[in-house]
Amino acid sequence: MATSVALWDDLLQGEELAYLGSESAREALLAPLPEGLHPRVREALAAQGVEALWAHQAEAWEAAQRGEHLIVTTGTASGKTLAFNLPVLDALARDSKHRALYLYPTKALAQDQLRALGSFRLPKLRAAIYDGDTAADRRWQVRKWANLILSNPDMLHVGVLPHHDRWGDVLSNLAYVIVDEAHVYRGVFGSHVANVLRRLRRLARVYGAEPQFLLASATIANPGELAARLLGVETTVVGDDAAPRAERTVALWNPPLTDEELGLRASALGEASKLMADLVSRGLRTLCFAKSRRAAELIHRFTADRLGDDSLLSPYRAGYTPAQRREIERRLLEGELLGVSATNALELGIDVGLLDCVISVGFPGTVASLRQQWGRAGRRGHGLAVLVASEDALDQYFMREPRALLGRRVEAAILDHENPRVLDGHVRAAAFEAPLDDADRDVLGAAALERAAELPELRRTQAGYVWAGRDYPAARVSLRSTGPEAFTIVDTSNGTVLGIVEQERAFGTVHEGAIYLHLGENYRVRELDLVARAALVEPFSGDYYTQPKVETTTAIVEPRRAERRLGLDLSFGAAVVTDQVVGYQKKSIQTQESLELVALDLPETEFETEAVWFLPEPWMLEGLEREPRLLGSLHAAEHSLIALLPLWAMCDRWDIGGLSTNLHFQTGRPTIFVYDGHSGGVGITERGFEVFEGWAEDTVKLLRGCPCERGCPSCVQSPKCGNLNEPLDKAGALALLERMLSAA
Repeated sequence: MATSVALWDDLLQGEELAYLGSESAREALLAPLPEGLHPRVREALAAQGVEALWAHQAEAWEAAQRGEHLIVTTGTASGKTLAFNLPVLDALARDSKHRALYLYPTKALAQDQLRALGSFRLPKLRAAIYDGDTAADRRWQVRKWANLILSNPDMLHVGVLPHHDRWGDVLSNLAYVIVDEAHVYRGVFGSHVANVLRRLRRLARVYGAEPQFLLASATIANPGELAARLLGVETTVVGDDAAPRAERTVALWNPPLTDEELGLRASALGEASKLMADLVSRGLRTLCFAKSRRAAELIHRFTADRLGDDSLLSPYRAGYTPAQRREIERRLLEGELLGVSATNALELGIDVGLLDCVISVGFPGTVASLRQQWGRAGRRGHGLAVLVASEDALDQYFMREPRALLGRRVEAAILDHENPRVLDGHVRAAAFEAPLDDADRDVLGAAALERAAELPELRRTQAGYVWAGRDYPAARVSLRSTGPEAFTIVDTSNGTVLGIVEQERAFGTVHEGAIYLHLGENYRVRELDLVARAALVEPFSGDYYTQPKVETTTAIVEPRRAERRLGLDLSFGAAVVTDQVVGYQKKSIQTQESLELVALDLPETEFETEAVWFLPEPWMLEGLEREPRLLGSLHAAEHSLIALLPLWAMCDRWDIGGLSTNLHFQTGRPTIFVYDGHSGGVGITERGFEVFEGWAEDTVKLLRGCPCERGCPSCVQSPKCGNLNEPLDKAGALALLERMLSAA
């Protein structure tokens, strides 16, 4: 739907508007359909109105015909799907015995692609999904019958590779492997997936095949490096986006100040719901991205309250059942819904039709993600893209300095498949799948063979290292948090399964007494059954919400690097973080006032990670020594450092945690920790160690630029802090950090 800017022009006014600009339209650069394209595929394209390719699609076709592995990295709605589909469909039209494997990070994307493939109506194309939702009695049919199988890395890891004897025909005829949304595979998840793809290459070779890998990614800074790290092979990069782009209005929206002295602002969720309600009331199809499941649900609820009707609205997030998600996707695609509030589960390439407006609530952590979200606005006509700032320090920095955001390059996707905490599980799995020997070095990597010699569960034989255990080692390794350890959420009023929540989130979100939001409705948790792994909930109509109280301790395991920097002792190394949800606060929805603190008795959870920590010298704390100022200053410095690390380490604030203490039990002195929020660490805080001076300098600039005096949530709020209920002293933090810089 093409729209006129006048439809929203009057909304983008007032003190909230921190920036208003536009991105100009771009004409397409066309190329003819390849002469060698199979006639049936050419006819199928013509039936869909495709008479020419965009230039980057033609470039991808030519690289694929040369037999090269490739990665297509262009913007949202630039036809990446057709770029990798054409070589596959052409090959299957010529020989239906060929097999192709499509891998997606979510089940919803596989469902979406299956619908798209069906629209080609090619007689030799037999596409089917093979994932955790595939019925057991249908799985053998997929293996035997389908020549294009859509799955995900998790299913490949535990459901295919360990049982490769059942997949012999598929592996021996495997011609293409498609890896869509490749930019998602970074950090811990990406490190795991890189090992899974190497195991796939190895087993395909065992069965006599050398599949060609075609990857697609959003625009990132290092596509060739990412592809090489994922696959272990060199790839051709196709990155010159030749697709057309409609004009887009860009707005940065800062909620109004409610307390100038403290720097407090109105709720970002409330401002986003106001904007979405206004846009939906004008008939504009709007997608609102939130950074958490709860936020997506609240925006839906607030928007429905403003409109007085939720028939055109829906939230969308992980945790819903597959049937619920697919119904929302269908209604959005077919135009039944005008407003959807979603987590980044909808950031990926699911086809939800033509959208007019996109609202991003809070900077999503990377410029690449923000561009991916905004790219859905105005796919065929003038679009509107809005960033509504949260109180997060980075958001407020971008509101004051819009060009620091809009002129910033997209980030690099970083992974480390050789991290022993990641690699070891895949070495065990590979040894179970086939004996490991020196011939595997060029596929699995030298580090895999070195680790094989160290792992006690592997036994060396004449054939190579083999698995000596009795279980399936792949089942021990979770590629990401979602998995068999999840808790089921059950509505006790009717027995309905509302969804699932991962184990690491369960204690904080569905503890006894928690208020849980689902599809805009409130539920109260009656019981969290740790044995049955179920949260039993009931409908709730009260006027409060809950916030967990978490106690965190951090223990140093092994300092790996230690230097004298900025006049103090700075260290990087291994640490163990222990969390315990000890209670929760009831808070008024209307006033945010704390109503009651309720104690809980839940088990501790712990994980080993990497951290950077430092010990301020006594002279740096002069005038700050008395409590509560000492702890408040350390605490605020910790939060501020966490807020700025994403600008240096290309991560999200939710990837980082921290802890500050006036007397650490190991160092015996005041100590500030910042740690990777992922088990094993993914290199975030090591990057912080390397750029410590610049990181600290940027943090001082942030604190100096905030207008408030003390305790400002715009500067010192942190989502993963282990002492949320301790005081925050921004002025003390600024004094400490300035003294550190002076020591340089």
